[in-house]
Amino acid sequence: MLTAKATILRWRLLGFLYVASLLFVLFQGGKTSLMLFCIFNVLLVYLVFGRWSGIAQVSGERRLIGGTAAPSDQPLVAGARVEVNLDVQIPGFWPIPYVLVRDRLVAQNGNAVPFEASFVPNYRRAGTIQYTTPPLERGVYRFESTQCSTRDIFGLFEHTGTFDSSVPFSVYPRTAAIRDWRQMKYGSKGPFSTSASRSSSKETTQINGVREYIYGDRLSRIHWSATAKTGQWKSKEFERESLPRMIVMLDRYFGAYEQPDQFELAVSAAASLLDFGFRRSTAVGLISVGAKHEGYAPQASADQRELMLKHLVRVQADGDQPLYRAVRQSGALAAAGSIVIIVSPQAGEEVVRAMEWLNRSGAVPVLIHLKRPDEERAKVSDIRAGEWLRLLRRSGFAVYQVGKLQELPEALEGGRP
Repeated sequence: MLTAKATILRWRLLGFLYVASLLFVLFQGGKTSLMLFCIFNVLLVYLVFGRWSGIAQVSGERRLIGGTAAPSDQPLVAGARVEVNLDVQIPGFWPIPYVLVRDRLVAQNGNAVPFEASFVPNYRRAGTIQYTTPPLERGVYRFESTQCSTRDIFGLFEHTGTFDSSVPFSVYPRTAAIRDWRQMKYGSKGPFSTSASRSSSKETTQINGVREYIYGDRLSRIHWSATAKTGQWKSKEFERESLPRMIVMLDRYFGAYEQPDQFELAVSAAASLLDFGFRRSTAVGLISVGAKHEGYAPQASADQRELMLKHLVRVQADGDQPLYRAVRQSGALAAAGSIVIIVSPQAGEEVVRAMEWLNRSGAVPVLIHLKRPDEERAKVSDIRAGEWLRLLRRSGFAVYQVGKLQELPEALEGGRP
């Protein structure tokens, strides 16, 4: 609104000066007044034709370096920076002194980060700008339409144009590399140890992927489609019954998280556990109860891993159900014989009831408890604050306490809860 008013005032001023120069020529005459009138006309033509400078039809292309610009690139992890290259092309021939480029990166929560840069077009009326984003947090990001603007050499009038060259990209949660976890070995000796020992060499009918052909494989095992595509013999890989099924349950109850960083820790811990399970070719599943109940049955395929990681990219602490009710609703996925790992900051009776219910259902419950910043002080002031934790351990449940993501591998690799 203010810009439009300023533009009108400038045009009125130019009109007044034009009328004044014309009257000066008519009533004064002479070479000086004629020269001034001609110069003013030339400048006025330049200002009028600047509207058709070509900036309104500007086009461009955005390239991300260090991000997900191509499917083969490594995915972005929270805390990484992205270098953005913008190639701008301006059609037409009218001279442009400079181009100001404004860009905005918008996160899934609505937060926007503006960027602004300028360049002088070359003889092909093109230019490139580069900038680097600040460290990005977990989530899905997109760029809004890029705005390009330019002014005349006097800075009186601004001409703008926009183009859209945005492809959304994802920033995955941080993960910690877990080398080994003895609880997986202990869990395989739990409720399903008999079937595991009896079928240690059995395979299910569930295809887990494709592997190289091994001499002696039956014809029924050969993957004919992959063999035809690659020109080399390929065999089907099946899931084994002896592999324990691991299910990670992410607590999304909004009342359990005092700070956003605490929920990010929960998501990172869940992603680390999923990554550990897939690296060990274990059938891994995910339970996520929030505003919408979402769950993924245990599988060991790469597609399953990608689906669960994409879910963790967008997930928020928007649940309205405490832990015990969420566990009860997810009983169909927590099948008997599977290891159910709860990642939660909740404490007290709610956690005890959830662990006992899973145990009665035949699952092997494990708790990754996220310590709160004031928890140590609470233990000192109230000796009964950790009574629920001692009760779980006396009952034989595995409980690991983690305050930072770096503590997760050390807690699990130590072997003892």
